[in-house]
Amino acid sequence: MELRQKLAILADAAKYDASCASSGSRRRNDGTQLGDTTKIGICHSYTPDGRCVSLLKILLTNYCIYDCQFCVNRVTSDTPRARFTPAEVAHLTIEFYKRNYIEGLFLSSGIIRSVDYTMEQLIEVARLLRYQENFNGYIHLKTVPGASPELIERAGLVADRLSANVELPTQEDLDRLAPEKSRQQIEKTMQEMAGQILASGEEVRKHKSAPKFAPAGQSTQMIVGATASTDGQILQTADALYRRHRLRRVYYSAYSPIPHGDDRLPPEPPPLIREHRLYQSDWLIRFYGFGVNELTTAAEPNLSLEMDPKLSWALRNRDRFPVDLNKAPRELLLRIPGLGVRNVDRIIQIRRHQSIRLDDLAKLRAPMRRIRAFVITADHNPEALRIDRDDLAHRVVTPHVQLELFAAAGSARTGEV
Repeated sequence: MELRQKLAILADAAKYDASCASSGSRRRNDGTQLGDTTKIGICHSYTPDGRCVSLLKILLTNYCIYDCQFCVNRVTSDTPRARFTPAEVAHLTIEFYKRNYIEGLFLSSGIIRSVDYTMEQLIEVARLLRYQENFNGYIHLKTVPGASPELIERAGLVADRLSANVELPTQEDLDRLAPEKSRQQIEKTMQEMAGQILASGEEVRKHKSAPKFAPAGQSTQMIVGATASTDGQILQTADALYRRHRLRRVYYSAYSPIPHGDDRLPPEPPPLIREHRLYQSDWLIRFYGFGVNELTTAAEPNLSLEMDPKLSWALRNRDRFPVDLNKAPRELLLRIPGLGVRNVDRIIQIRRHQSIRLDDLAKLRAPMRRIRAFVITADHNPEALRIDRDDLAHRVVTPHVQLELFAAAGSARTGEV
């Protein structure tokens, strides 16, 4: 099979993996190498399904001995198959990099022969790039759960980021759709990587010349909507992985129906807004001090699709509002709907010199419709007196309007508004 045909098959097969953005890795070129990495990361090109990447994002092969029902590359699928050699992937990466098409490589693979053999093949690609081609750019390797610790160590020394996909939110989901995989095995691999990253960081602090292990950390991906697991279960899993294995990111990927899919899979994908709400909740847990049990409850195990999770929480906890912007501590300001970390820090700076008024919020470009009912300012704010009204949700939620591309194009052509 020609290289171009392999590329078409294996690049298309890789589009379902969302955990490929880079961040946190900085490596400077010493003048003898090709490329470098920057801490701000790589994320500015688009795959055919609309995801934003700037990496050569491919599989080494889409042959696979596993039969994960949600995966287009499962052993029972009739999808066209192809396999690169490690040298072919290294060649493509260098050629694309020199043409300025890409800034790095994201490499995953189906499982061939055995877990360790597959992992060795992935490492060989990175080894060729680093030591034969002198490639100093970004490399993200997908590790295979169950690979030996020695191979994980070798992978981390040639890659910027490693990731092991948790795939589904619960072990019951895995038993149902991916029986060859287990949460215990996946987390054991994550634990190996977390231990190596921690040890490497301590060694680098003592000796700057010490080799770095996966300097951009590790991440994982969870498929959303392939099973009946609730958003609460998904967030519980993500929160546990962050705490136990020091992950940089958990990526949530809405399930995409595949050709000839199993009857146990839903015929339609979940709404993309669900994926968005999970990312918002993930952010609230990591940076705003929210707990998973605050964002979803036993009565409402799924996030609202109509409003963001912080606003939804605020409406369920009206007794904690309105909050005085001139007196409240930072952790309470962060819970006000419409106020992000940056604006909270600005408010704390401003109130050292003057009292916060509604006009100040408008100058900060805070969403006034959403925020007014939840705050007390130095001037009169009648909306704060209506916090207990039954129609509060209707008054603070901005209805979503789907933009119409063709209507806009027609308006531009005819001049009619």
